[in-house]
Amino acid sequence: MSLIGGLDTETTGLDQSKGDRIIEVALLTYDTASRKLVDKFVQRIDPERAISAGAQDIHGISYNELVGQPKWEAVAPELQRRMNALDLAIAHNWGFDGPFITGEFARIGMAVPNIASFCTMENGRWACYDGKLPRLQELCIALGVPYDPALAHAAEYDVEQTMECFWRGLDRGFYAPPIDLSFLKKAA
Repeated sequence: MSLIGGLDTETTGLDQSKGDRIIEVALLTYDTASRKLVDKFVQRIDPERAISAGAQDIHGISYNELVGQPKWEAVAPELQRRMNALDLAIAHNWGFDGPFITGEFARIGMAVPNIASFCTMENGRWACYDGKLPRLQELCIALGVPYDPALAHAAEYDVEQTMECFWRGLDRGFYAPPIDLSFLKKAA
């Protein structure tokens, strides 16, 4: 069975070099043949530091909601195991999520899963008339995927919408992932 995983993180801020950390991670795994969800890993994490006001305004998660949640050291082995099972990791803004995940694994001395990745944002410029990098909402609109701003920026919701956009974009020939997925395209 070939597996694809949709991945998203929420963080304490935007700059890992200043100590920002992951506070929520979602990895939803799909069987490529059936496109069915076969595994779901969604976990909030105690970052052991404050959340910036700007980040909290975006995702709505306060530090008080994270008290008692596991620390990254407890979450990382399970996330690593699940990521290692993937043939491809998909994110909307891999340029943000990928380095955060890599940095968190490196911070505790764990190996970073070596898997191919695909970013629906970087590969979705066609979704905006001016060719800019689309926000997830813009990509959803371009592909006819329902999008609820009230649910946005929860890691699980963002992965669900990203994956629906990925499947629709793949079917329409808008995406060329780094591994051969031509067998996944639905017949027109």
